[in-house]
Amino acid sequence: MQIYGDNVRFGIHSGQLHGSYDVCVRLWRTAERLGYDWVSLIDHLRPHLYAPDQPCFEGTTLLAALAGVTSRIRCAILVTSATWRHPAVTASIAATIDHISGGRLELGMGAGGPDRAHAQYGLPFPAPRERLERLDEACRILRMLWTQDTSTFDGRHFRLSDACLAPKPLQAHLPLVIGGDGLKTRRIAAEHGDIWNALADTPEGYRAKAEAFDEQCAAVGREPADVRRSVTFRAVLVEREEQLPGRAAELLDGVHDEVRAEYLSFGTAEQCVEDLKPYVDLGVRDFLLAVKSPIDWLTVELVATRVAPALKEYAALSRR
Repeated sequence: MQIYGDNVRFGIHSGQLHGSYDVCVRLWRTAERLGYDWVSLIDHLRPHLYAPDQPCFEGTTLLAALAGVTSRIRCAILVTSATWRHPAVTASIAATIDHISGGRLELGMGAGGPDRAHAQYGLPFPAPRERLERLDEACRILRMLWTQDTSTFDGRHFRLSDACLAPKPLQAHLPLVIGGDGLKTRRIAAEHGDIWNALADTPEGYRAKAEAFDEQCAAVGREPADVRRSVTFRAVLVEREEQLPGRAAELLDGVHDEVRAEYLSFGTAEQCVEDLKPYVDLGVRDFLLAVKSPIDWLTVELVATRVAPALKEYAALSRR
């Protein structure tokens, strides 16, 4: 059974590259005030798409703090690398934050990708096969520790021996979000995930990813509809079309090409709704607006006040 039913949710993928805790608090509280359903951080230590000295707070400690200064919105990290910590440590961190937040955590897990911390701090960066193996084992261990009184596990990379975790998360079933577009990551998401997150590119490109994901679900004996679909996207929105060239040039100045490729919509809120409708038709139910520093507060507001209501109405009408 899919969590959250068929309702559309909108979120802010806020990151923590803003250089100020006060700015992070303002963004999270603004997201909650505007009615967003979700807000999330990243779990990079030295993000590779930015300058080597780019400010970046540690994700899990900041998540705990921000969970404590909000009251309604779902709190997430998208995604934690299976290479950073032993999964038992991640399980304990997650349970703790679930208590701090009053049961609002959604934990994202991934195999891990490029990060300047590997070179700067001398942290190991295993080959892709090993990272995927670690992710698969971590997902198994997390669910065991969250739900069983004692857990024993003998894997290739991680081991538990009559391991205990207490207190358990407040949520009887803490949602596990698996992020990634690769074939093997999709297989892990199909087996273990409550939510599968991918970057939005084009509707045609996403359709191919979704069809491949459905095949992975079938291969592991799971109904595709039981895994919620989530996309992360970027946008530059304006009140009037004639404002777009100036704002887009200003907001994209100096932005890395890989980040530029994540921009799905440029224009008015109404144009953004039209850009997102095909993803609703393809089964996407979580739309996460990724923001960078400096924050584009106008886009944050327009997505919440004009895009989200219209797209939620479109999804509701489509179900009738």
